[in-house]
Amino acid sequence: MDMLNRSQAPIDAELWDAIDEAASESAAAMLTGRRLLETEGPYGPGLTSIEVGNDGYCRTVGDEEAGAVVSRAVSVPMLRKRFKVSIRRLMAATEHGQPLNLNVVEDAAEAVARREDEFVYYGNKDFGLEGLLTATGRKTLTAGDWTKVDQALEDVVKAVTLLDDGGFPGPYGMALSPALYNQLFRRYEGSDLLQLEHLKRVCTAGIFKAPIKGGVIVDSRVGPIVLGQDLMAGYIGQDGIHHEFFLSSSMVLRLDDPEAICALETAEA
Repeated sequence: MDMLNRSQAPIDAELWDAIDEAASESAAAMLTGRRLLETEGPYGPGLTSIEVGNDGYCRTVGDEEAGAVVSRAVSVPMLRKRFKVSIRRLMAATEHGQPLNLNVVEDAAEAVARREDEFVYYGNKDFGLEGLLTATGRKTLTAGDWTKVDQALEDVVKAVTLLDDGGFPGPYGMALSPALYNQLFRRYEGSDLLQLEHLKRVCTAGIFKAPIKGGVIVDSRVGPIVLGQDLMAGYIGQDGIHHEFFLSSSMVLRLDDPEAICALETAEA
């Protein structure tokens, strides 16, 4: 089934490859959740839900009752963004070999990437999905003033100690708001060592700037991002002026253990 409708588009395989490459590179440059967490898949667009947790009785039953064992599942959202390309410019590229500006593809890919990270960090209450910063059972720590050089290290050590004491010894990864991340490009007094490089010795799975408020530190056991369909381009049609295309993907954060999360709460949060 040609769910992407590519056969109806007036472009060849080479141009489709260029669109896919532009979209993939732009999304990869934006996505931080996939760098912070492991990924599984892609399993295909037919993945609409995944089971989470263990099966269990829905309630305690009496001696004369039959029990009911239930599973829990979460939906796999599909993310989608449309974009338009001028018919005249597309003809110039396909018929006369002129270069095609793919900025609209890159912009659409960045929009999809931002929405994916939003699901990873904040989930979506309407869909019954939790994110790293909203998960029930996560640990929290109120961060101090990171304009003070030693405060970031003090807070991060406290956070990983909370995780370690809870049975999550690492490795740890950390995502930070731009305001916190940018504070780390300072050197300790009397040293050439950047705070960022120092903290990477604690968070060996990486430290990433993310579109969030505050920060979050995770143990690798927290769970992966499960991919249904990875980012792909498709064709919608034309209106006499523009050809209309779309980018789509599907994914969900599978929270295996929310206790492997420590959120850093700040005044900006």
